[in-house]
Amino acid sequence: MQSIGIVGGGIGGLTLALACRESGLTDVSVYEQCSAPETAGHGILLSPNATRVLHALGLKEALTDAACQSDAVHYRSHRTGYQISMRPLGAFAEARYGAPFCQLLRSDLTRLLTEKLHDREIDLHYGWRCTGLDQSAEAVSLTSERGETRRHDLAVGSDGVHSHVRRFMHEEVPPTFTGHVAWRGTTPVADLPAQFNSHPATIWLGPGRHITHYPVRGGELLAFTAVVETAVSGDESWSQTGERAVLAEQFQEWHPVIQALVDASEDLHHWPLYDRAPLARWTDGHVTLLGDACHPALPYLSQGAALAIEDAWVLSRMLENWEEDVASGLSEYERYRRPRAARVQAGSRQEGQSLHLSDPWQIRWRNLRMALGSRYLPEIAMERYDWLYGYDCVKGFG
Repeated sequence: MQSIGIVGGGIGGLTLALACRESGLTDVSVYEQCSAPETAGHGILLSPNATRVLHALGLKEALTDAACQSDAVHYRSHRTGYQISMRPLGAFAEARYGAPFCQLLRSDLTRLLTEKLHDREIDLHYGWRCTGLDQSAEAVSLTSERGETRRHDLAVGSDGVHSHVRRFMHEEVPPTFTGHVAWRGTTPVADLPAQFNSHPATIWLGPGRHITHYPVRGGELLAFTAVVETAVSGDESWSQTGERAVLAEQFQEWHPVIQALVDASEDLHHWPLYDRAPLARWTDGHVTLLGDACHPALPYLSQGAALAIEDAWVLSRMLENWEEDVASGLSEYERYRRPRAARVQAGSRQEGQSLHLSDPWQIRWRNLRMALGSRYLPEIAMERYDWLYGYDCVKGFG
């Protein structure tokens, strides 16, 4: 195999390009439909299963400089602010999993990956929207909307939930609206009450909705995601601008700290959350899929980017090990990754149900279970996440 064409220059596609170069595959090109690198100010949580891959790609120092780390994530009651439970992060989690939790803006992570690509002299083509794909027994041809054609031995669709590459491989099945809409934004800490000065990662729980916030940009900003239940669906796009007054209405009966967070928010966007059944296959000949293009996960475990980063590492290793037999390499990639992705997708659905309980007795039982675990048995409480955060694809596919 001589060349790899990666359609989509998001986190998954950029990570794949770096991982391929690191594994010795030199002819790698990335095609991104946007005209410039991502500048969205939304936050992203990277768990140890993702950060260990980025460290292995030589980004440890840059990631440490750009990211914030919280010692714990606190769970609080939506009206009183009472701390229901606490899950340790920081040194505790790094010692347990061998890699840290990191919090940063998506645009900062994209910048770090892009700079590394430039250092490795990997071709990154902006404003290149793939509208055609043809393949023979030997190669894949990609065509842009401007009529340009690029030929590669392998093509990877890492172009997100609305993947053009996936449409060449599968008949599109309409997704199912979950009844949830997510809002994302950032808020300057200087505009917030003094309670935010220590600003640990925090999840506020209320009937039918929750809000998560955590520090980014050296603690100057709080990034937040708020998810509310609604019967009104809409376009499945996370880039839709949201109105602050609409979001404030959803949380008008919540703790004053949350109202202050919403009132001072900036760069608000919202998107309806849709769910998809796992694909029957990810690969067709010399074309395969990665990340949200093949296994979009709901955001409740914050694993969308992490799964794509894991995919990138494993795929690069399979291509290295099966360089003379691409089909077998892609088959092995899919065989190893599909069970993992399906489990995370299912776990994200379950977590969303737990966060949004409305029945008072179910809420009491959930809160009691969380409280007992965090106060008396933190090691045991963390065991339920070991399958997720302890997954080490670097060691498994080194």
